[in-house]
Amino acid sequence: MLMNRLVIIYAIVCTIVLGLFLLRSGSTPESPMASVSPASNPSKLPQRVQGVKLNKIYAFAGEQVPIQNNFDVWERLDRELMVNSYWHSSTALNIKKSFRYFPVIEPLLREYNIPDDLKYLAVAESNLSHATSPAGAKGLWQFMPVMANYYELEVNKEIDERFHTEKLTRAACQYLLQLKERFGSWTLAAAAYNMGETRLAKDLGLQGSSNYYDLNLSEETSRYIFRILAIKDIMTNPEQFGFYLAEEDGYKPLDQYREVIVTKTIENLGDFASKNGTTYRMLKVYNPWLLSHKLTVRKGKEYTIRIPK
Repeated sequence: MLMNRLVIIYAIVCTIVLGLFLLRSGSTPESPMASVSPASNPSKLPQRVQGVKLNKIYAFAGEQVPIQNNFDVWERLDRELMVNSYWHSSTALNIKKSFRYFPVIEPLLREYNIPDDLKYLAVAESNLSHATSPAGAKGLWQFMPVMANYYELEVNKEIDERFHTEKLTRAACQYLLQLKERFGSWTLAAAAYNMGETRLAKDLGLQGSSNYYDLNLSEETSRYIFRILAIKDIMTNPEQFGFYLAEEDGYKPLDQYREVIVTKTIENLGDFASKNGTTYRMLKVYNPWLLSHKLTVRKGKEYTIRIPK
């Protein structure tokens, strides 16, 4: 009898202890996490991550992407949509910057009869910024020095026209047209833009295919078109991906300026800015191609400098 009573008492004590533990942890035996919230459980992230539905036809510059019957293509596009959908700060900033740079890029693409989708190359290349890569490529369209020289963009210690949005975009348009003529499709032209036309031509010959989606390329170029497709989809339909950015949230175009034609050397751009009613900082914001504190103007040469109003 004594042993039975001890067993019963022990069972009661265990039940009470278990109950107190469950009460303190906010769980119940039936649903261990039923009442746990992000606030009460700091180890749980307060976010909802879900897959992207690839339930429509995808195309780049009017060229269809074969995701219906090719699991490899489907997975590669899915990867880039997931990466860019949840890369919040970068994607949000790209959307903001598009309000500044797309109004400059889009008319030039139309002028050269290039599909509007090609503007997303600039996003993939530089995140719409006057960036410099570790390899030395610069500007929105990431031109190397040899390409800048070929398209007559001036590059020296005082000037780098790869940071001149209009001039660089015109050069990129000319290059893209050449690539399209050589490879026959905008998809392959974009791939060649990323990896170089000589390397792409070699891979096309070795692999016996003229379809980008069937080629086994470097990791970067293999992802490149899919990244552009993802960027296009998100920036075209931002709210479907959780990005609620109105036009007033975007960065304003740098279109409020007057132009000054410079035919003589400027020894100090700070003094030049002050005399023209602006600051050295704003002079560089509107003219990022000016690298130095001075501007040497050789005989017979002239430059157009923008002065913000």
